Amino acid sequence: MDEATENCEKAFKEWREVSVSNRMRVMLKYQQLIRENTTEIQHLITEEQGKTLEDAKGDVFRGLEIVEHACSAPSLIMGETVENVSTHMDTYSYRQPLGVCAGICPFNFPAMVPLWMFPLALVTGNSFLLKPSERDPSAAVHMAKLAHDAGVPAGALNVIHGAKEAVNYICDAPAIKAISFVGGNQAGEYIHARGTGNGKRVQANLGAKNHAVIMEDASKDHAVNSIIGASMGAAGQRCMALSVAIFVGKSQEWINDVVEKAKTLMVGPGKQAGVDVGPMISPYAKKRALDLIQSAADQGATIALDGREYAAPAGYEKGNWLGPTVITNVTTDMRCYTEEIFGPVLCVMSAETLDDALKIINSNPYGNGTAIFTSSGAAARKFQHDVDVGQIGINVPVPVPLPMFSFTGSRASIRGDINFYGKQAIQFYTYWKTITSNWNPAFANTGASVNMPILGQDRK
Repeated sequence: MDEATENCEKAFKEWREVSVSNRMRVMLKYQQLIRENTTEIQHLITEEQGKTLEDAKGDVFRGLEIVEHACSAPSLIMGETVENVSTHMDTYSYRQPLGVCAGICPFNFPAMVPLWMFPLALVTGNSFLLKPSERDPSAAVHMAKLAHDAGVPAGALNVIHGAKEAVNYICDAPAIKAISFVGGNQAGEYIHARGTGNGKRVQANLGAKNHAVIMEDASKDHAVNSIIGASMGAAGQRCMALSVAIFVGKSQEWINDVVEKAKTLMVGPGKQAGVDVGPMISPYAKKRALDLIQSAADQGATIALDGREYAAPAGYEKGNWLGPTVITNVTTDMRCYTEEIFGPVLCVMSAETLDDALKIINSNPYGNGTAIFTSSGAAARKFQHDVDVGQIGINVPVPVPLPMFSFTGSRASIRGDINFYGKQAIQFYTYWKTITSNWNPAFANTGASVNMPILGQDRK
């Protein structure tokens, strides 16, 4: 790890001197290589992480969009200037790279999340130390190789492997100036505290409990299909999964439709045609989900669809299988609601009014994402204005912004005050250097002054 960091330090000194136009051209070449190698990357993801091939393809594509956005670097990193702040004096500011930056990635998006990080760090002139998840590192390693093939110089992008030891190293190494992290709250809060305690910038996207509100004037088929896809896709192992559905008023009559739709999903190996839900990432993750499902039953909820009864596909009996699960009659004091399950489990709640639904959401500590399904502009406007969540979908189940915006989770879903990708990523990976220059042709006649300079006012 020391050697990788030292190589990043050495490479940074040369890479920062490469013109922004040439760094942009490297990103143009890189996005082309990702397109050409998408099939290989998505197969690596499915083999290690378990998600379906189509879902893995989406994993790659959403990361590719960030690389495409990085090709706008010459415009994104433009500075500021004011002429004649005082007579013969100008002030101008440049964005400067920080140095060595690092990324700590989760298992659930082996391509997308690394691509949230190092392309924007590199194009702004930094070098980067990447630690992919120890559970599925191959996609990140392959993408790092493609980056070097695209023209990223040796040492500017290095990959290290490991678990807590590697995390502690990144938090403590003096050469590392900034840390990007995506993962759970326990790890993220630890990394944020330890990293900032060592004087580093830290951005950390953490856990979530994302709610969908279904109004009785919504399109029933669209709402039901959206909820099933957003709650069960990737076996529910997404930080933006819709894990809670709140049915308002007469829409509560549609709860059984959700259960019946969930029954139609096919569970199995990600490479098998027709599979909708792959395995969970580990035996521990499955056991934790099973415990939370059982706790729901113990606390009085109804297991309307029990994925624990799913029979493993032939030949894959040792897989971490959990079928789609729907829990109804959930209340806010139940563990299945207060804890992030991170599995193919949907918690269903009921509310009489939109205000009641908003109260439930705003009382939850997380603020990653939420959605409302309605045909009423007034209801949608009220929801987006009153809900205390950072990313909102209106008839959109997974409102992850495109890369010209930023990923703006809020409250307990984030630590640090600068978000991932978009304009905010440029802020995170750079600092301002401001220069004030004086080219007074009459320097010899100005004399000495011990008074406080007043730059905005001409002296006679």
